[in-house]
Parts: sequence; structure tokens; C-alpha cells
Amino acid sequence: MRLFESLLIALSTYSAVPVPQLDWNEKNMRYAICFFPAVGVLCGAALWLWAVLAQATGMSGVLFAAIAACLPILVTGGIHMDGYLDTVDALSSHQTREKKLAIMKDANCGAFAVIYGGVYLLAYAGFAYEVFAAGHILLICPLFVLSRALSGLCAVNLPNARKSGMLCAFTSGGQRVGFGLRLHPESAGLQQRRLVGILTAEIAVERHAVGLAAAAGMVWMSPAVGGMAAAFAVLSALKYRRFALAQFGGVTGDTSGFFLQLCELCGLIGVWIGGLL
Repeated sequence: MRLFESLLIALSTYSAVPVPQLDWNEKNMRYAICFFPAVGVLCGAALWLWAVLAQATGMSGVLFAAIAACLPILVTGGIHMDGYLDTVDALSSHQTREKKLAIMKDANCGAFAVIYGGVYLLAYAGFAYEVFAAGHILLICPLFVLSRALSGLCAVNLPNARKSGMLCAFTSGGQRVGFGLRLHPESAGLQQRRLVGILTAEIAVERHAVGLAAAAGMVWMSPAVGGMAAAFAVLSALKYRRFALAQFGGVTGDTSGFFLQLCELCGLIGVWIGGLL
């Protein structure tokens, strides 16, 4: 029952899907971050349904790509795009680490957020058009799961730049879980190791089971395309690790959203490049 409550918390936080609202507590929040990739299943299913409709109606690639770029935002309610925009705003300021963190907390939207938000959506739609035209669009459906598993793993493994906030509440392995909740020091390390283990297992499932729906879906359709997409996603995670530590001293909810958006774009680019080989 508590695992089901953790699933509902993850869906209510990271998606726009209407689910029953629960009071957060230490027990039902404990593994909520582990259900984060479940939102990726919804995003992948939405894209798959849209692709089926596009092929059935013979719609233009331009229309398909435009809606495909919007679907993840509609499913998630834009929470990750919000993090991307806030992070871009902070990076564009070229200020100190403390000032960048303050900018990310500012509710106002800066000019660079608007500019790079447009750049992202245009780039995503452009590559989606190319991948759709090449007949490989379904190969990116599992990437929505992989990107969230990688994002969760980074959030649990890397230090929290603020030591507070919603991401800290979901991932903290220290004494404070967040929202006034605490873990005993002896159980704190065990809790973090469990989260890392579960998220690592989810990546293994993504790459071997939904990589058997991506190795019987991605690799079966085209070994080069599926392998390139996965490689680009993992490389983006390695780059994000160095970037987050260098720019902010760790991760925040905003930088996690920033990474997720770029990971999905990188995976899409990987599909496109793999299709050219």
C-alpha cells in the first residue's frame, strides 16, 4: 500500500495526470523518487499513440513534430521545462554560484529563458521531424523512461546544492528527509543506498527489458539507432554530473529538470545520427 502511495505521489508531483492527493509523510515519500520513471512510460505511450494516429491519417511531418515537441510538456505539466528555463536564466547571468541559485528561485521569467525555451522547442521539433521522416520515431519512446531513471540516479548520488527544497525531500539520504521529517543517522546511509540500488535496477530494466522493447524495439529495428540513442543519453548524464558540480556545487530540482530536457533532446539526436549510419 505504501509503495502505491509512493507511486501516486510521484505521479502527482511529476505529471499532470489527475490522481488522488495524499498527505506526504516519511513512509509514503520514502520511495517516491523510484517511481519517477513511471511518468516516462506515460510520455512514451502518448508519443506512441500520436505516431500511430499520424501514420493512420497521413498527416504531415511538420504537424507531427510540432505536437510531439509539446506532448512531454502536456503530460508532465511543464515541471521539467520550468527547471530548464530557470537554469538557463541562471547560467546566462554569468554571476557567482550563490547568485545563480538565487536566480533559479526567482519566480520571474528572464529574457534568456524565453529565448532558449524557443531554441529548445524548435530544435526538438526539427529533429523529431527528421526522425519521423526516417521512420524511427517509436525508438525514442523508451528514452522518456531512461532519462528519468538517469535523472533520479543523479539526484540521489550528487550533493544537493541547497540542502533543502522538494528535490531534497525526495532524495535526501541524510538525517533530514525534508518537510520536517528526519531519518535516524544509522538508517540514512542505508536509505540512500536503497534508492541508488532501485534506480540503478530501473536503468537495467530500461536497457534490457524496455531495451528488449528497445532491443526488440530499438536494437531489433536498428542496432545502430538504438545503441546511438542510449549512448547519447548516458553521455549527457556524465556531462551533467560535471556541469552541476562545477556551476552549482550540486543538483537542485531546477537543474534536474534542465538535465532531463537535454537528455531527451540528446537521445533524439542520437536516433537521428544513428539513422544516418
